[in-house]
Amino acid sequence: MNVWPAIWLTLQLATVTTVILMIIALPLGWWLATTKAKSRPFFEAVTTLPLVLPPTVLGFYLLILMRPDAPLGGLFLRLTGETLAFSFTGLVIASVIYSLPFAVQPMQNAFRAVPQPTLDAARTLGASSRDAFFSVSLPLASRGAVTAAVLSFAHTVGEFGVVLMVGGNISGQTRVISIEIFSAVETLDYGTAHLLSAWLLVLSLAVLTLVYVFNRSGGSRLG
Repeated sequence: MNVWPAIWLTLQLATVTTVILMIIALPLGWWLATTKAKSRPFFEAVTTLPLVLPPTVLGFYLLILMRPDAPLGGLFLRLTGETLAFSFTGLVIASVIYSLPFAVQPMQNAFRAVPQPTLDAARTLGASSRDAFFSVSLPLASRGAVTAAVLSFAHTVGEFGVVLMVGGNISGQTRVISIEIFSAVETLDYGTAHLLSAWLLVLSLAVLTLVYVFNRSGGSRLG
């Protein structure tokens, strides 16, 4: 079984998803860390929901939204002439939503750890809120940004339930590594299943180890 199309598609999906997630997570994580709005618990719950919601439930409702007769799916069909469900774009949307907590929570925690006296000192020196964000908050939260990006990428690589519901199993279009493993097991191709599963296992372990080492070394220097 040729697994390279699935590997290449997975890497593309994880890269695009991670870039989009970081664009979303930076301002959202900062807002959640600094706002005093009463609605904050609700938005924190919304961003965390994919962690506790079964992937098939999330995938089912995304599939409903992507139908050609739904507003989102209909708009995509009119613009591109293709259906949003069972497409790479549909996989990206599903992956961004499903991996959102892995990007937002590290950023929120990183921004929350920025010392308030440091921000106050920057404002005392004449820095606007925007200047304080880019010159103080963001550099100090850079380790959180790296953690968010790495975890988002790794989590997207290992997705199964959501991508199966939204993308199906179309070779070269939506068949990512996790779906390839599922297909290999269905056809009793255990050699391919072992190879891809071992690759994902090693990748996941390596990513988590690097994240912990990275954060611990940063904490030691800060201490």
